[in-house]
Amino acid sequence: MGHPVTCWSPALCAVALQRTILMHNSEFPTQGHGEVFSHRSKAGILPRHAAKLSEQLTVLNIATRPEQMNVPGWQWHPLTADLAGHWADSVNGSWRLTFAFEGEDAILVDYQDYY
Repeated sequence: MGHPVTCWSPALCAVALQRTILMHNSEFPTQGHGEVFSHRSKAGILPRHAAKLSEQLTVLNIATRPEQMNVPGWQWHPLTADLAGHWADSVNGSWRLTFAFEGEDAILVDYQDYY
């Protein structure tokens, strides 16, 4: 069984739902994200990224430590400065899936353009 993934982005959570990552509304940082999650909306992500994000979130759901996201072709790397303690995988171009771990659980998951 996977570990909970706490998303900052409702769009990521919507993609995660399609791969049966289960989350509770209490895990969303702002009101309304749970509703977007439950409706399987892909709003907020580029459609061409949906399949790869879904694959990455599936692996992240199973991962118990950051190194398990070091998949060939994903360009896994630690972040520095303000995001020290976070890691990133490339989605496409300048778009990254970023995350941190608390114990064996992925937290602070985000999808962002780093430029």
